[in-house]
Amino acid sequence: MAGYTCIQCLQVLRQGARASTPQARLQSLATSRRRSAVSPSLIRSFGSHRNGRSLGTKPAEQTKPAPAHSCCAPKPWPSTITQRGVASKASAGALAKDNLFHSFSNSPSDAIRKRAEFIKQNAFCPHPSHQQTRAPVSPHDPEARKDTSESNLAPAHSHFECPDCGVPVYCSEGHWMDDFEAHLEICDTLRQINEDDHDLRSGRSFPEFNYPGPQDDNFVINMTNWDTYLYTREFPAINDDRSMRQVTRMLTYPQTIGSVLHELSPYGVRAGGRLTPEGLKSISALRYSLHPPKAGESTDIKGLRLKAPPVRIFILGARAESSLPRDVWLQLQYMYPRALLHLIFIGPESMANRDAEFPLPERTPENPFGGIVEDRLGGQMKITTYVDYFHTMNKAQYFGPFDPYLDCFMLFHPGLGHPASSHEWEETLPQLLETKVPILCTGYTQWDLERDINWVSEKCRGEFDVLLEPGENIFRSLRWDLNDQDPHDVSCGNWGLWAFRGKRYEATFKQED
Repeated sequence: MAGYTCIQCLQVLRQGARASTPQARLQSLATSRRRSAVSPSLIRSFGSHRNGRSLGTKPAEQTKPAPAHSCCAPKPWPSTITQRGVASKASAGALAKDNLFHSFSNSPSDAIRKRAEFIKQNAFCPHPSHQQTRAPVSPHDPEARKDTSESNLAPAHSHFECPDCGVPVYCSEGHWMDDFEAHLEICDTLRQINEDDHDLRSGRSFPEFNYPGPQDDNFVINMTNWDTYLYTREFPAINDDRSMRQVTRMLTYPQTIGSVLHELSPYGVRAGGRLTPEGLKSISALRYSLHPPKAGESTDIKGLRLKAPPVRIFILGARAESSLPRDVWLQLQYMYPRALLHLIFIGPESMANRDAEFPLPERTPENPFGGIVEDRLGGQMKITTYVDYFHTMNKAQYFGPFDPYLDCFMLFHPGLGHPASSHEWEETLPQLLETKVPILCTGYTQWDLERDINWVSEKCRGEFDVLLEPGENIFRSLRWDLNDQDPHDVSCGNWGLWAFRGKRYEATFKQED
């Protein structure tokens, strides 16, 4: 039947029959069919106002069925199925590689639309004419621009979305235009955040998340920067800046630790290396355990050798890093193929985004703090999670004694000096300094890093040694993040890095004459 139908169509064409529809109408129909993957209404609502182009035709032109002059024209589908198909094609085409920019409120992603509603309900307009809603936390805080003597307008939520970045930033278009110069400083960064968020929800394949396996002993890791590290670790080639931002957003956590503790660390004691003499002492002790000499091991019973205990890395105040895919944390283990690692996540929010693992284990005499143990991660790494404070567990001597050759603390964005979280660290910090083991600490921004350093100096002046001079983290996240409660607060994961340790008082014996 199909062959007979096609022959009929061929005969009609050979006879030179002309369709009743004008040529222009056929071209418009062909154009509308080619564009059927993207709904015109979606294009108008998601399109960038910066480009100033009007894409798409009238809705009526696309809803009209094509005139069936051929006998092989398909039968019209039911209206509900047709609309469902057009909607699915539109949602799939709206997040193409060259069409990732959409305003938050009109995003094809439900999660981003909910995020827009959250921003509109919690974020306040940063225009100087409004009254302050809280005390400024930094000189760069938009609330610091509001003069209490001249601000007359009541605080208003950010309901207006900038047409260039698509993020709700001001209460009205008038305030956005009046304060456009201040917003222009971060507008491009907000647009980049917008596109990166839509890229994660575009449904495309992510080859950059295919991580390599163990490192061969014959190949050396180069940790000069992200490019050399990914190349020498034989990651899949990443030729796109956006893919680079996505992959570094997660790898920054294990790589920040590895870049300091590894024997080929980019931080050294030479000029500009930022590592202090005291830091070299502490880090060298850990490197001795992380890079043991080859002992002639093999798989048979004759090749069994004694191994040192695992190196414990305590990650305090754990939040998002505890829910990272375990393949990400295995990249840290692959940098030390002959060492055993034990990652310990501690903090009241250490089980965030891990709902599948609830309920938590019962607290028993064998497991008094209800730790969740993951010990099937390749045989050389173990991860344990505790939903508790470190100072509570340390008072019970649960982890003691601490060994400077086998223990290290890591604090990702702890907010030591932040007014909302500093009280949670007042009891923990003295106990950390008593252990005399290295403490690595990161910050979202330079101001966040300096605030933490000033708080530690104020609380424990003269009781700690700086191991790594504060500065920008070589392996910081290349992707910028947005604070939903203040869209103008833009930061990136692990931007700054520094390290310190409790001061050690070593006794020296003087010979008497």
